[in-house]
Amino acid sequence: MSSTGSIARLTPHQQRILKTLETIDGEISTQDLYVQLRASHKTLGLATVYRGLEVLRLQGLVQSRNSIEGESLYSLVQKHQHYFTCLQCSKSMTIDACPVCKVEAELAQKHSIKVFYHTLDFFGLCTFCQAAEN
Repeated sequence: MSSTGSIARLTPHQQRILKTLETIDGEISTQDLYVQLRASHKTLGLATVYRGLEVLRLQGLVQSRNSIEGESLYSLVQKHQHYFTCLQCSKSMTIDACPVCKVEAELAQKHSIKVFYHTLDFFGLCTFCQAAEN
């Protein structure tokens, strides 16, 4: 999803947040994003970053998911994402297959709703952690 069409309605801080997210490969926590933004914008506060991310999420420009530690991780909206997270080492990997796309299309059509994205998380033990248990 391209974010350029909605940038005109955003505050300068929200635009900075969005542009910074565009440079990040993967996900980032609010704290880490704040540290990156503070490097070039010394007056930016952590509360402003939290509020900006929430506005961008509600506009469908940014998506979030929670790590197993409960920390919110943010990224630009990618139509959908799926993850496997190891409960022992906490590493996450993306899963390319999407069993939910058909359900999403049916929901959108049947209920006349606009779906920005969806996520699907699987939890278990990665190969490395399974081997370490044996």
